[in-house]
Amino acid sequence: MPHASKPHDPAKMHLILMLVLTFSTGIIDAVGYLGLDRVFTGNMTGNVVILGMALMGADGLPVLGPSVALVGFVAGAAIAGRVLKNESAGWSRRTMALIAVVGACLVLTAIALFAGVHHAAQSAALSVTGFIAAAMGLQAGTARHLAVKDVTTVVVTSTLTGLAADSPLGGGSGKYWERRLLAVALILLGAAAGAALLQVHIGLGVLFTGLLAIAVALVGERSRRQVEQAEVLVQARSL
Repeated sequence: MPHASKPHDPAKMHLILMLVLTFSTGIIDAVGYLGLDRVFTGNMTGNVVILGMALMGADGLPVLGPSVALVGFVAGAAIAGRVLKNESAGWSRRTMALIAVVGACLVLTAIALFAGVHHAAQSAALSVTGFIAAAMGLQAGTARHLAVKDVTTVVVTSTLTGLAADSPLGGGSGKYWERRLLAVALILLGAAAGAALLQVHIGLGVLFTGLLAIAVALVGERSRRQVEQAEVLVQARSL
């Protein structure tokens, strides 16, 4: 049977899409930390550390913002877990829908930021923080379900650990080093891009991140349909 009739492996596409979301996480964290009173909306490790130091009386560190972000992120991840509970790992209509919701939430947040809602009151700024964090929790929960090894879209520490421990220097084979290095580099580049976009307007980075998420949802769904169509064609030809 000709090779062209076989369904293509979606794993590479999933990896690319998760790396794009990793880049977008760097953008959103830069916007949150630099534009929303030193709050991480994607990387919760940073919030836990900031919150711990603030609770011990460290000068100038926020308490309310990181707390709101933590609650929002957990809520978003829980929603993703609930929606995907009975789904097999991998891309599906539900994962597409969740990533699209992430994008829509971020676009709506960007519109609110362009309107200056974060300047209205502290409660409004905290609402923006919580809403973005919930969207990122939804994204992280969906990425976890997709189970692309070493690419969670929000965590770099474990990726760096795997990169070093499994490298030839650490006595390993160096397997997956490319994706691990790319994940670290992309979140770094994303943070740099977020800082640059923040110089124009706080809403610009959030808008760009939302559009990236929507693009990921559309491309992922297109890839899923192509795989389904190829599988149907193979089954038809085998009859």
